Amino acid sequence: MIDTNRELESRRAEAHAGGGQHRIDAQHAKGKLTARERIEVLLDEGSFEEFDTFMAHRCADFGMGTVKIPGDGVVTGWGTINGRQVYVFSQDFTVFGGSLSETHAQKICKIMDMAMKVGAPVIGLNDSGGARIQEGVASLAGYAEVFQRNIMASGVVPQISVIMGPCAGGAVYSPAMTDFIFMVKDTSYMFVTGPDVVKTVTNEQVTAEELGGASTHTRKSSVADAAFEDDVSALAEVRRLVDFLPLNNREKAPVRPFFDAPGRVENSLDSLVPENQNQPYDMRELIRKTADEGDFYEIQSDFAKNILTGFARLEGQTVGVVANQPMVLAGCLDIDSSRKAARFVRFCDAFEIPILTFVDVPGFLPGTSQEHGGVIKHGAKLLFAYGEATVPKVTVITRKAYGGAYDVMASKHLRGDVNYAWPTAEIAVMGAKGATEIIHRADLADADKIAAHTKDYEDRFANPFVAAERGFIDEVIMPHSTRLRVARAFAALRTKKLSNPWKKHDNIPL
Repeated sequence: MIDTNRELESRRAEAHAGGGQHRIDAQHAKGKLTARERIEVLLDEGSFEEFDTFMAHRCADFGMGTVKIPGDGVVTGWGTINGRQVYVFSQDFTVFGGSLSETHAQKICKIMDMAMKVGAPVIGLNDSGGARIQEGVASLAGYAEVFQRNIMASGVVPQISVIMGPCAGGAVYSPAMTDFIFMVKDTSYMFVTGPDVVKTVTNEQVTAEELGGASTHTRKSSVADAAFEDDVSALAEVRRLVDFLPLNNREKAPVRPFFDAPGRVENSLDSLVPENQNQPYDMRELIRKTADEGDFYEIQSDFAKNILTGFARLEGQTVGVVANQPMVLAGCLDIDSSRKAARFVRFCDAFEIPILTFVDVPGFLPGTSQEHGGVIKHGAKLLFAYGEATVPKVTVITRKAYGGAYDVMASKHLRGDVNYAWPTAEIAVMGAKGATEIIHRADLADADKIAAHTKDYEDRFANPFVAAERGFIDEVIMPHSTRLRVARAFAALRTKKLSNPWKKHDNIPL
């Protein structure tokens, strides 16, 4: 028995050593943690239960039969984050560069299957050189098996990817299908084809960072949701994100203790909107002054900055927040902001997270680049997302809500449950100047007449009361009472039940 125990400990030590101390040292020299160290940071202390510690590849080609390392380049299992169960896989770059083999894929698939059975999130820590070339099509088949599970898990359990090293070729598609992607600055990359292939095919000279680094994917492509300075920071933010989310689509997000009065009055909000309607203000101030303890977990903060998305809590309960940002492009909707917000709204709806929308939108961004880029179809994505959502939806119009953008932003007509407006709200087809120049085209040569018409239009329509008279606005509220009114609205909607007509699936305009 003693010999058996020694053999177990010896085999376990071999598995924990990964590719050996010299490769571990190389990983540390790059400022990166090892696969197991990452799991230790991510999960509650002592909670990790590992699976398939001793699995090894079965490839005998190209001399691979003589090199077998237990675990085969990925550490898998489950543990807890703040006491709530999650499943994790962490690729080990010290073992065959973290490359994916048939066995490596089987390990990942096993924990994804278990996560679906028990209803728990899946977190993937990606650090891989891609497919293991020695295994050929068996490696590609392994990727496809993982992809299929990503698809089946979508909307059932939250899926989070953390890119902590290279991620190229087929390896990028699994993270791309997950709900959130985090990256680490300077050490993580995502691209379908690397710089060398790009140079060969298109003759473009580009670095790995320019092609697929954290800055590229958080600011330009929107592939990633956020980037952090180092491994520890990224993993700490994953812990924080998981705390806002339900474990699966049949459970509610956790209710956390809060130390903030639901009826807290914020008198400063009464002067948030400037008297000059063209002057910007920071919508984040309103979000933070509405949320419990001012805590706002923003998603994709560096992309499409004219719209804000993220999570907050009201009376301890998670809500998704979507808000136009007047500081950027006057809060206009465009291609990027529509895509960003639509994806976020659909995530919230899939996981029964109520949606709070703050509106200050002068319309869709005009221009040939927008039209040629398909702003019609991309704008329709956000319209579709709000219209199909069955979760509680509360909307507050702070200033402008013009034209089709008024409809799109969680209006009463898209089954908004509670729609509020501040006294400063202007709900109309368009701004007073543009409307006057169309309606009174014959008087364009007379500046005094146009000024009088504009003033008349502002008096009649640049307010929330026309919409309120028709029931499109449920109540005009004082800005300082926003937290109280929104909290009460969501409290009243906690037992809301609404279902869409049966269908195999919808056909959202992609």
